Amino acid sequence: MQESETELMLKGYGLTTAEFYYRMPDYQNVLNSYVWQDYDIAPDHPRLFEFMEFWQREIEGPLHSVRFMHRKMLSAGEWQNIVGEFVLH
Repeated sequence: MQESETELMLKGYGLTTAEFYYRMPDYQNVLNSYVWQDYDIAPDHPRLFEFMEFWQREIEGPLHSVRFMHRKMLSAGEWQNIVGEFVLH
């Protein structure tokens, strides 16, 4: 069973966005890009590196470069369960 995004964030995962630049198999002078996103844990980024290994093993277009960003969106100390509601009018 997969964990929800909130459960992953509470465990310290953050959103990792990577932009892969790769060469077209038939046109080696042409660079193309592919954007990938997943929840991953910094600084090791196991899911990102697993995807990169998959790419190198299964995809014909050789990687030129990879650019990525990681954003931790929530940590366990930041989450609060708020009970209450204010209604205006």
